[in-house]
Amino acid sequence: MDYKPDKLKKVISSSIPGFPFKAPNWPSTVSRTPKQSKLGADYNTDWSRRYPVRMFRALFVDGVTRPLIKTLIPPTVYGEDRIKDAPVPAIFAANHSSHLDTPLLASHIPIKYRHKTVIGAGADYFFDRTWKAALWSGLAGAIPIERNRVNRRSAELAESLLNDGWSLIIFPEGGRTPDGFAQTFKAAIFQLAKKANVPVIPVYIKGTYDALGKNSRTFRPGPTAINFGFPLYLGESENIRVFTQRIQRAVDQLSYELETDWWTARTAAAKESTPELVGPEIKGWRDEWKRTRSKAIKPAGASRWPKSE
Repeated sequence: MDYKPDKLKKVISSSIPGFPFKAPNWPSTVSRTPKQSKLGADYNTDWSRRYPVRMFRALFVDGVTRPLIKTLIPPTVYGEDRIKDAPVPAIFAANHSSHLDTPLLASHIPIKYRHKTVIGAGADYFFDRTWKAALWSGLAGAIPIERNRVNRRSAELAESLLNDGWSLIIFPEGGRTPDGFAQTFKAAIFQLAKKANVPVIPVYIKGTYDALGKNSRTFRPGPTAINFGFPLYLGESENIRVFTQRIQRAVDQLSYELETDWWTARTAAAKESTPELVGPEIKGWRDEWKRTRSKAIKPAGASRWPKSE
């Protein structure tokens, strides 16, 4: 049957309500192809590493983030001499106590790394909404990392960036500590050091939990500290799990070093008697009760980094 255009439009409109402003109904007997997610680990961050965005981010970090950090939680930086000859790129592995850890460390790593560094952020938390993904990737240079399972896309992206000369900041605990006492480092993330053949620089961050801990409802300005350790390399016959434990012990030592002094910490390390990472100061029975209560309800097998005596 031959229809003129105006007649054909009337026929289609009568058979498809709302046409052409509404999509036609999908036949119930035909299966739909699932839409590919554009968030989480699948979020494309390539745009955030283009030159105009990198320039804006560098200006933001040096002109806004760094001055704010120095005003609100002024850091004292230790150990820069240990990494002055370290290669570029590198993986910075730090303890994680607060959302403040990210801007604090990103704005105070040495300048040779600062403006070509990405931050491994939880894909399920920072990339679950379009606006959050754009904000964190644009202003912080974050890339999505799966925290609870191995994701090939996340691993390949991080590896390709390391091979392209980008350094990486990671928090191997997989999330912020709920009570200031650190959690066990996850080993899978350090596969990147093996694949990309780059060193891991251990970092201890102090003071951010007191300023804005995970369960804190108020922000309390105060001094902080960053302590960089010597770069660590994966040994030829060393497996990833042992390497991860070595990195965690290095962070413990950096913590103990700030609580005591360099010589005491080195002596303890030589004797393999370095205390586990120092936690927040216990100011009274209420804090002690909260700490022991949270420790009691923590799943079996998880570790703690209690305060040294």
